[in-house]
Amino acid sequence: MQNNSSTDQVQNKIEMLPVFLFRMRFVIVVIISLILLLTGCSKSGGISAIPQTVLQQFFEQNILNRDYKVKLATDTGVDLTPRYNGYIFRLLKNTSFDGALTATKGPAIYNGTWSSNDDYSKLVITLPTLPVEFVFLNREWKFTKKDIPVMELAPWGTTDPKVLQMERL
Repeated sequence: MQNNSSTDQVQNKIEMLPVFLFRMRFVIVVIISLILLLTGCSKSGGISAIPQTVLQQFFEQNILNRDYKVKLATDTGVDLTPRYNGYIFRLLKNTSFDGALTATKGPAIYNGTWSSNDDYSKLVITLPTLPVEFVFLNREWKFTKKDIPVMELAPWGTTDPKVLQMERL
């Protein structure tokens, strides 16, 4: 007899399970949400690893260690391009985000530095202030186009009407 009674109790509990789950639905939803929240979220920092690797590869393969000349330089509508005739510029790699910069004109070599941010949208050029034509180049630039063989740049963080286009040789 006792065996039949315990079977009835188990069967009764099984029949009550849907009612119990219905009453506890809010608690179950909260528990499942917490589990998904804690296991499913990861901080990516804005740009995922794959595109950054692609950007880094593009920058290293197409811009670093390549010779460039100034194709166009304008400051408030004034064409400065002739000032850069004969100059060859080269960005050399220290890390993926900075390095040495050389400007060569004939036998003269001028040494400076360059740096970029982590998404390669900014290019900071630092060259000596002599010759004076480097003063225009010494600034933070933003890439407006990277259609190699031409890099198009504009001043970073301002709407100054300055344009710099550098063409790969």
